[in-house]
Amino acid sequence: MAGTGDPTWKAAGEGEDEGMEGTDSEEGDEDDIMEANEEEETEKGPQRVYLPGVQPLQEGEELVMDQDAYVLYHQAQTGAPCLSFDVISDNLGETRSDYPMTMFLCAGTQADTAQGNRMLVMKMHNLHRTGKEKKDDSDSESSDSSEDEDEEEKKPQLELAMVPHYGGVNRVRVSTFGETPVAALWSEKGQVEIYDLRKQIAAVSDSQTLAAFIKEEQSKIKPVFSFSGHMTEGFAMDWSPKTPGQLVTGDCNKNIHLWNPREGGTWHVDQRPFTGHTKSVEDLQWSPTEATVFASCSVDTSIRIWDTRAAPNKACMLTTNQAHDSDVNVISWNRHEPFIVSGGDDGLLKIWDLRQFQKGVSVAKFKQHTAPITSVEWHPTDSGVFAAAGADDQITQWDLAVERDQDQEGETDDPTLATIPPQLLFVHQGEKDIKELHWHPQCPGIVISTALSGFNVFRTISV
Repeated sequence: MAGTGDPTWKAAGEGEDEGMEGTDSEEGDEDDIMEANEEEETEKGPQRVYLPGVQPLQEGEELVMDQDAYVLYHQAQTGAPCLSFDVISDNLGETRSDYPMTMFLCAGTQADTAQGNRMLVMKMHNLHRTGKEKKDDSDSESSDSSEDEDEEEKKPQLELAMVPHYGGVNRVRVSTFGETPVAALWSEKGQVEIYDLRKQIAAVSDSQTLAAFIKEEQSKIKPVFSFSGHMTEGFAMDWSPKTPGQLVTGDCNKNIHLWNPREGGTWHVDQRPFTGHTKSVEDLQWSPTEATVFASCSVDTSIRIWDTRAAPNKACMLTTNQAHDSDVNVISWNRHEPFIVSGGDDGLLKIWDLRQFQKGVSVAKFKQHTAPITSVEWHPTDSGVFAAAGADDQITQWDLAVERDQDQEGETDDPTLATIPPQLLFVHQGEKDIKELHWHPQCPGIVISTALSGFNVFRTISV
């Protein structure tokens, strides 16, 4: 398959570069492991919870992954790393939870050379659950005997349809325009390009079609539309959930442009930029309920709310100028409540109530990450749950509905536990240089993330 490298799956629990390890063990070995752990605990004292950034690992210590904390956990590599990706909606069903799972993604690479980059459409399938399932005692013997036979059949699979892309891909966002799945790509070369994904999706869905695509179509795929009016590269981009085909894009030169769809599968891009930010626009988010309203965040530390019905130079309705102490990197607009969550270079996560936005004070803030926040996204159906990723190689899951139990406060023997916000549900580690995460909108609880070390697909026992 042409591209920057052969795609590979890593088995769930395979060792990580930073000592993150863990493998599926035979059930017959569990008693021995528990006895060994008890002996070790007697010799070295009780085990304590490890908190990233609070207590550094000592010489000779390593992190060991707890497989029981995951319902599903798989890893994949695509050759050159991808800074950004998005989930492609499919017709396999909504709110599906049966295993094995299948999902479609679109991503773009950041290769060593501009000519070596690709836009990728991926089909990840045969994703079996990796957490232990409860079994009847009567079934355990037959189950153990067939475990080796099942292992080969349960290996996850990855199909890739790749097309050449000149320049690294800064950000990818996918939508549906009419009946056509389309992807918008922000290129490091300063262009925003729109691609029709139908041929790539068909290719990864059938092996014979994929072979023909690689041989005949791969090198011929070109963007159906491109815009070079930004004059510099950017990262901010979002499709409207209310107006199909409408797009906003923001660049590192503080400008935001509005795209409106036209008949014939093309777009009109307003050459007049939305003005207000004084530094690079880092992220954009359309309102999930109001067709003309979107939000932006910037290196200038502000978050702004805009209304496209006004002229671009007068469209900014609300502003919080000091939303974070430094760059505001990412925002996510809650689909069910008037909340925006933001993440900044200061490592903070802040919740903004749009009904009180003009006051400039967040209604909640969390400091778990020890480095800049790189991605944040609300859960698609649970309005109180969101996930965040940071440059500290952590992905955290949060639930705003959780409150500290006053009756149990102070009962723990581990003082570090008292510093954990009760809303923090889960900390996922093992990836290097995490760039972006998304909840799968059709597979409840599934999180996909991309990092320098590749892709992770997982569901924790917490969500």
